[in-house]
Amino acid sequence: MKAMTDNPRRPTMQEMARKYSSDPEKRLNKRLGMSLPNLGEERHLNLLRQTSLKKIIIPDSAFKIPPKPVKIFKLPEFPPPMVHHHVQNYYGELIILLGKAILCVPENSTLLARYFYLRGFMNTLCSKRLDALSDFQNLYKTDIEIFPADLVKALVDSLQKDERSQVDRRPELMRLIFKVKTDNEMVLVQADDHVKKFQLPKTHMLQEDFVKCIQESGIVKDVATIHRLFEALTVGQQKQIDPEVFRVFYTFWKETEVEAQDVHLPAEVIEHLDNNECVYKLSCSIKTNQGVGKIAMTQKRLFLLTDGRPGFIEITKFRDIKEVKISFAPFLLLKIPSLKIKCSLRKEVFEANLKSACDLWNLMVREMWAGRTMADDHKDPQYMQQALTNVLLMDAVVGCLQSQKAVFAASKLAYFDRVKREVSMMVPKTTSETLKHKINPSLDLPAPQTVHVLLYTPGQLSYSEADGDGNPKLWCALSGGRVVVFDAASWSMQQNCVQVGSSQLNCMLGLDQDQVWIGSQDSIIYIIDTRSMSCNKQLTEHRHEVMDFALEESDKMSQTYSCSADGTVILWDLSTLKVKKQFQLACDWLMSIQLFNGTLWCCARDGIVELRKDGTPHRKMTLPEDLRSMPTEFSSLILFVERGQLWTSCSDSDELCLWHCKDLTKPFLRVQLQNCTGVNCMIKVKNQIWVGCSGPSPDQCRVSGKIYIVDTESHSVEKELMAHTDSVQALCSAEGRYVLSGSACQDGKIAIWKVE
Repeated sequence: MKAMTDNPRRPTMQEMARKYSSDPEKRLNKRLGMSLPNLGEERHLNLLRQTSLKKIIIPDSAFKIPPKPVKIFKLPEFPPPMVHHHVQNYYGELIILLGKAILCVPENSTLLARYFYLRGFMNTLCSKRLDALSDFQNLYKTDIEIFPADLVKALVDSLQKDERSQVDRRPELMRLIFKVKTDNEMVLVQADDHVKKFQLPKTHMLQEDFVKCIQESGIVKDVATIHRLFEALTVGQQKQIDPEVFRVFYTFWKETEVEAQDVHLPAEVIEHLDNNECVYKLSCSIKTNQGVGKIAMTQKRLFLLTDGRPGFIEITKFRDIKEVKISFAPFLLLKIPSLKIKCSLRKEVFEANLKSACDLWNLMVREMWAGRTMADDHKDPQYMQQALTNVLLMDAVVGCLQSQKAVFAASKLAYFDRVKREVSMMVPKTTSETLKHKINPSLDLPAPQTVHVLLYTPGQLSYSEADGDGNPKLWCALSGGRVVVFDAASWSMQQNCVQVGSSQLNCMLGLDQDQVWIGSQDSIIYIIDTRSMSCNKQLTEHRHEVMDFALEESDKMSQTYSCSADGTVILWDLSTLKVKKQFQLACDWLMSIQLFNGTLWCCARDGIVELRKDGTPHRKMTLPEDLRSMPTEFSSLILFVERGQLWTSCSDSDELCLWHCKDLTKPFLRVQLQNCTGVNCMIKVKNQIWVGCSGPSPDQCRVSGKIYIVDTESHSVEKELMAHTDSVQALCSAEGRYVLSGSACQDGKIAIWKVE
């Protein structure tokens, strides 16, 4: 998890041991700490830990990698006289040779893109603009990485009147020209990826400027946290940050980072700590009921580093704390504050005379305790990471302000302690027992984003080390064309951003273990190469946003259907990426398609249509009569093949309708979902239907995300899960063992659920 957060850098115990130990074998034999859990499957992780520490012997034969075959394209002989018509004849001959080469190359070969690219340039030099555009258009399906955008724009701009009239008779060129014009009209905001040299502000900053400044400084990215920091630094004054206050705060923050690098713990102390633990706060030498020493705080525990001969006394792990309070002991005419910490594992209460630092330590320990409690209850380790960031900011605020109000100001950052006291965060027993883990796909972003689509792709045993990671993967589509990929064996983030366009993504489909197809709101199907994690092919035949895919597999062949919101359904040849069939459905906003008994079922807002394979409508079902008077629409459809049933849901209804495939006149049964305000998605897993919904939160003040698990035999709700703090937007299954749910932007998390 430490690698997945933007916490300030501190040396881990492993790094400290390497730095100060001269015996490498002794360093390596220390047991490793656990990072993100694999849902309780620790044997696999232990094996990885053991093998990672062994010496790996690579045979010499492993380095004898056969060279990749090189394809040579022989150029024609160049004519000696450098006159125009000879040169043009040379280009013409080259175009013919390239055309023959194209016919001899397999459709899925990357070499094909190179031939189209070269022939496009030759046609450009011969002023065959339409042929050149046609060649460059083919790069969308072969390798978009080498698409010459500037040249294509110049060709489009230079088309003559008669050429433009010919374009109207060539649909593929019309699509290309439309896209070029659309791209030119868009205001492209380029990501500023270069490293900036941060400069301290010279003028007073309002909140918006302060957010930008903190993010550029690298202190923290999360906007909500920065807003709380702004409140802390402006307590009792105008809501603007003085540049001198910011300079002192920034200097204190950086000096604390440097001091942490110089912390030296003896080997006897390091042995008591996990390898991935870091010391984030160290008190001055104080008197405690356990002896004299310094209190050290890691992300996991508090311990006492005793004076004299340095020793280790564990005070408590944060999850074991029962009570934290300040007590006052009379001394002459004064009352001396001390911090008391009660641990569930010990009868004796730990007491420390922290003097003037007592209030700050009380704040910090309570925040870490609250963060640990919430992380355990919600099975979301990020709560602990956020609590740690809050604590470090508290420390910097107190060090910056150096006044009586400093601790009060720092309390503005005690977010989890306040939530724990003010809001009931209890997780229902059923939810806690079913929930295995939570992960955050928006970890590197300033604010959470909606999880629009989830796709699980199984592991690939055929992968070698050279090819890349063959572990199963979880693909997550966020806003703005951003795709995040997790390793589904450890649930750690593998790829924090695969960018596919800039529009919302609506659907994903895994194909042949080597490709992932992604349908976008910009009407393009993006094809991701799962080995290189890059998008080098695009399908541009749809004219409206792509909504769903359906894969048809048989012994002889595999083919894929795609649909767009305007009712267009396209059947693709997977080997050539060419359109085999295309038909138009008259409906209001086509949302999804599914194959069943050789027919295609299309779910639109206003109805569900069964299409024959030639595209002609066979049957249609509409909303039940009692729902037609309501402002609602179909939201999802499940085909239950084994029972010949259709399960439908509506966006503003609290019930599921069950239909017989042979009788679509009216539903034969309805399943009521209590406290549901609308269904967003459904999936079938084993003999269960998992339903992702919106519903009221326990305090009735906001929307929450619920999942209902419906038994397909009894048609009853088995479980109601309090899944997210915003509506559930996406569901997917991981080989029938787990179900993964993604939520809207107020939550933005992915939850991993156990299937029983």
